[in-house]
Amino acid sequence: MATVELRFSALPEHVRTARLVAAAVARRAGVDEAVLDEVRLAVGEACTRAVGLHQHGGIAAPVKVLLIEEEKQFSIEVGDEAPHAPVQARSADEVLGDPDAETEEDEMGLAVISGLVDDVEVSAGENGGSIRMRWPTTPPAATFT
Repeated sequence: MATVELRFSALPEHVRTARLVAAAVARRAGVDEAVLDEVRLAVGEACTRAVGLHQHGGIAAPVKVLLIEEEKQFSIEVGDEAPHAPVQARSADEVLGDPDAETEEDEMGLAVISGLVDDVEVSAGENGGSIRMRWPTTPPAATFT
């Protein structure tokens, strides 16, 4: 199992670099060429979400991205260190009233990721959260000389 770890300051301009690195490592791991745009977009969404959470929370810690090559699958985990409150039921008045723009943006980002990636796990707690995305890989073709 090969792992590449990327850490970057929670600044929007670093998200592009994370996308490019993720696509390059995914290609090398054997992710289908037709899926690489989805990998790039999903990583961009996850990293943008983490950057926003860090900036909003005043967190100086870097955003962490793990690129993991396993047998028959490639996974990317984007982690943040922002404390996440447990999800609580909201009344209809709260839902129909003035919705929290950040919560709405966060939910939209997760919806986009779910639309791009079939295998997604989202976890969140007091010490931060993570989004883990997985794609199948194909073994490299054998070459004989």
